[in-house]
Amino acid sequence: MSFGPGRRSTSMATAQQTAFTTDVERHRRELQVHCYRMLGSFDDSEDLVQETFLRAWRARDSFANRGPGSLRAWLYRIATNACLDALTRTPRRVLASQLGPPHDPTMPPPPPLDVSWLQPYPDRLLEGVAPAEDQPDAAVVRRETIEIAFMAAIQLLPPRQRAVLILRDVLGWSARETGELLDASVASVNSALQRARATLDERSPHAGDEWAPDPSADAERVVLERYIDAFERGDLRAVAATLAEDVRGDMPPHPFWLDGRDANVTAMTPTFDPDSPRYLGEWRAVITGANLQPAAAFYNRRPGEAEYEAFALDVLRVRDGRVSVMVAFDADVFPAFGLPPVL
Repeated sequence: MSFGPGRRSTSMATAQQTAFTTDVERHRRELQVHCYRMLGSFDDSEDLVQETFLRAWRARDSFANRGPGSLRAWLYRIATNACLDALTRTPRRVLASQLGPPHDPTMPPPPPLDVSWLQPYPDRLLEGVAPAEDQPDAAVVRRETIEIAFMAAIQLLPPRQRAVLILRDVLGWSARETGELLDASVASVNSALQRARATLDERSPHAGDEWAPDPSADAERVVLERYIDAFERGDLRAVAATLAEDVRGDMPPHPFWLDGRDANVTAMTPTFDPDSPRYLGEWRAVITGANLQPAAAFYNRRPGEAEYEAFALDVLRVRDGRVSVMVAFDADVFPAFGLPPVL
């Protein structure tokens, strides 16, 4: 068999692409987490990583011509700019507690609203985020930099301030490195960081709770298991016993939130009462994790039905042995967590 110049050229191009793909794939998970922080969307973060790799492939000669350098830093530059471009076209991601006052718990919940809601990130994918071989000092994901509270708070920031905060305070880049990535001066980077920090201090709700030290994983597991057991037994008094007095409940995509244990229990009461038209039936749950927080995937079996259907993913914040924040995401997030649609 003869291999002419055309065949050799094609073979070399294929080998180059294979080598390039191998090199960049090592950074996929950490880049996805970076894009998730920037956008607040798990779905969009997957798309932006693909966009990053496509841009990188097209610009591969510019990186090669730079001489020795960090592939990781170059990919972060591309990913950050891709996210900034995306943010010019999409609204910021939110929770209902950032949109207005708490809901009256004696009233039925309002219908879902077509808003760009914050999405959770599956813990199972965070297990693949680790320092790269050529960056042994690269920071792994820390809980305080991906918790739901932090993710909701940084969405309040303008895109470039958000990028500066993530690069400086989350990834630990210097002002000079951040400026080079964003084509900005050190002075403007420091100014943006100062404004971003001030905004978070001023506008983050319940900051004292959300930035408090985290309980141990074992302590959180105990609370999570009590929370699930109470739901599965249909015992509303037991559910109430797992909640902090000032617990806050968000339920995207429904545009409302509940403030305090009494409000949350009042709103739940009809759903636990077999004589109420709002009774939801029986519950089963699967323990999982989201944003490095304890979470339960709840399945619901309504009266007369045979199967438990996916209902909501409850992501919890635990403080002093009780649930202080619970965010119940709609069941459309289940596939990202590898969860089945029915039990």
